[in-house]
Amino acid sequence: MSAEVFLDTNVIIYTFDQTAPAKREKALELLRGHSWAVSWQVIQEFASVALHRFAKPMTENDLADYIELILMPHCRVMPSSSIYRQALSVKKQTGYRFYDSLIVTAALECGAKTLCSEDLQHGRKIGGMTILNPFRD
Repeated sequence: MSAEVFLDTNVIIYTFDQTAPAKREKALELLRGHSWAVSWQVIQEFASVALHRFAKPMTENDLADYIELILMPHCRVMPSSSIYRQALSVKKQTGYRFYDSLIVTAALECGAKTLCSEDLQHGRKIGGMTILNPFRD
């Protein structure tokens, strides 16, 4: 099942960031305005940040509800040996770190045309997909 846009973890995190209102609004706009997808990795990274690094951490119950109601319906990629193998190939091709390569691989796997990430090279094209930093001025 393909999605128009794959969202990196930082986009999901910004939907909760009261200290960065412009980024928060842009992140919320992405969630409202597109067919979007995430992977198991994004959900795991978000959960860790929500529980341990938010100014006011989410409760376990609130996090469980958010995962079930918001994130899981958009989770298009789960771990497999093929995903890890492809991520290693992406790492070799791009020079990205392994976890960033997993994000790129997951976005490619679900057929996204765009990968929204603040952490990767804005405008770079990989396998017919374009990486965009949605928070760039």
